[in-house]
Amino acid sequence: MEFFPLKPETFGINISDLSIKIVKLKEKKGKYILSSFSKIKVKEGVIENGEIKNEEKAAFYIREALKSIKGEKIRTKYVVVSLPEEKTFLTVVPMPIMPDEELSSAILFEAENYIPLSLDKVYLSWEKLPPSSEISQRIEVLVCACPKEIANSYLRVLKKANLEPVAFETESLAIARSLIPRSERDLAALILDLGEAKTLLAIYFKNSVRFTTNLPISGRLFTELIAKNLKIKFSAAEKLKIKYGLKEALKMKFVDVAKIFKVEKGKIFEALVPALVDLVEQIKKAMIFFETHDHRFLKGEKIKKILICGEGANLKGLREFLALKLQVPVEYGNPFTNLSFLKPPSLTLEKTLSLSTAIGLAMRKYD
Repeated sequence: MEFFPLKPETFGINISDLSIKIVKLKEKKGKYILSSFSKIKVKEGVIENGEIKNEEKAAFYIREALKSIKGEKIRTKYVVVSLPEEKTFLTVVPMPIMPDEELSSAILFEAENYIPLSLDKVYLSWEKLPPSSEISQRIEVLVCACPKEIANSYLRVLKKANLEPVAFETESLAIARSLIPRSERDLAALILDLGEAKTLLAIYFKNSVRFTTNLPISGRLFTELIAKNLKIKFSAAEKLKIKYGLKEALKMKFVDVAKIFKVEKGKIFEALVPALVDLVEQIKKAMIFFETHDHRFLKGEKIKKILICGEGANLKGLREFLALKLQVPVEYGNPFTNLSFLKPPSLTLEKTLSLSTAIGLAMRKYD
């Protein structure tokens, strides 16, 4: 959803249940420089499952994030803002070739078959995708809808924080913009954003996000499972998770689970087994759906690689574990892959992975 016909100076702001992340880019001699970034934690209960429960406090945290900016001070009030994936509806709709002026009304009629809400209760936006085949007699249109009550709530919070949204965008579109190299936008890739409160799974193919789902698996869940299994405090479990992760189990190559449990520190892996098994199964289901679903003229494609990002992606051994179980190359997503500069030295891998969505939002102006 876009509100301004012109392109003012903007920055990206990723609002999630447990954090606010801000990124601003600037252009210098044809290169894009990450000039400003910030990340602060949000108290539980302010935002739940993408729904803002306390607008005053949410606005307060945004103002605090702006105060804690690292790098150049942000002097613009215009922002590109993420909408929660669990509250939005995104789909690719096949349409007959027709003039743009006719397509607009045709999309409104066709969208009723794809959006599970009355169209008068949602904000709807769409864009034509690049042709997938020169001989195709149909076009593809990316359609996105968000309930008005959700979008209006985010808008009110931004106004209270003295910000002016230029556009709202789903998390999956922003992440794909930052992680998928421009040279690989025809390939099929699965993106796994392991956040603090949830995991976003998205499949990207032929210049567009094709499928998204949210999984109740998160970095926080990993810590809670360790704390429960080892009967220790959450803070202690977090330290153990960061220090060891799946490292001890990796030495055993995951061949004999019984032996793994006997290895010192193997209890950490044992605690994570239920969540890891569930994660692998959910990824497999998404891959099977994509690879067997009728994609009209996109049949026969296979997922070529998996990109992981988010706070939870830093779990030691997770990348290797997923590659072993799924038999697909797994890489850390690089949100700087489409930017013509090296990341600032102060940005660790952990911070970089957690800023993928915010970087993608900031890139919208330049993409």
